[in-house]
Amino acid sequence: MNQQIRIVKEEILSDNWYVLKKITFMRPNKEGSWKTQAREAYDRGNGAMILLYNREKRTVILTRQFRMPTYVNGNETGLLIESCAGLLDKENAENCIIRETEEETGYRVTSIQKIGEAYMSPGSVTEMLYFYTAEYADHMRVGDGGGLEEEQENIEVLEYPFAEAINMVKNGEIKDAKTVMLLQHAQINRLLEPPKAQHILIAGPYRSGTGDDPRLIEHNVSLMNNMALDVYEKGHLPVLGEWYALPLIEKAGSLAIGDDIFNRIFHPSSIRLLQCCDAVLRIGGPSQGADEMVRIAMEKGKIIYQDISEISSIK
Repeated sequence: MNQQIRIVKEEILSDNWYVLKKITFMRPNKEGSWKTQAREAYDRGNGAMILLYNREKRTVILTRQFRMPTYVNGNETGLLIESCAGLLDKENAENCIIRETEEETGYRVTSIQKIGEAYMSPGSVTEMLYFYTAEYADHMRVGDGGGLEEEQENIEVLEYPFAEAINMVKNGEIKDAKTVMLLQHAQINRLLEPPKAQHILIAGPYRSGTGDDPRLIEHNVSLMNNMALDVYEKGHLPVLGEWYALPLIEKAGSLAIGDDIFNRIFHPSSIRLLQCCDAVLRIGGPSQGADEMVRIAMEKGKIIYQDISEISSIK
């Protein structure tokens, strides 16, 4: 617990649908003096939400339902377009969103991807939201969706072209913050684009941990070459910095690993190569050089893979 926060009193202002509390507490100011403050916190539990997308059709599944707070605040119809979402209650987030997806949309998904979590209105509401995505297909539809009658849900299931959904964010037709976040995640990460061949730099140990023993260095290179072959078999174009650097180092007259010529070419050539790559696959054990490639790649907005299983196969 935060030792800088001392709870003085908690008062329940409402315990109707969920719990609204007034909390009086003390915390030190910049000068170190303890000051008393009071804030209200609305506890409705945590929630989860998901964006269903179809890469082949380039479509997304959204919902539309009446939201009273938006009606009170100027939304003339009170209807809001959203991604499927639900409160966790006592479930874990994964089970909750899989159940909610079937109840609200009629689609039964089993493979979901967590992309993050966030407080949506931390100034007044305790809720943490867990964000997911999942691919859907027509054969996954096992019902009409629409929600549960006993929960007074009346949910319309919508299927939009992804480009149209993005435009709806721009023109204000989609105003739900959590849905905007998921759609923008899909746009930034190109979730709906067909997988295409990538130029992937394999980054792993070369000299690290070898004591410059040629046999151990050869073993490290062999491991990277084996991984490069696996990447190639997935339909991509792999490359090792060593493929470029070592012949150049030899041609330039290097006499030993780590001499001036070696150091002038080895890592700098990989940095130049990185400019021409789409992604980096980090493999193997500790390596300052490989970690440097990952750091630079991240700064340049390249894709970082930590395992070959993360790389999609190209049909």
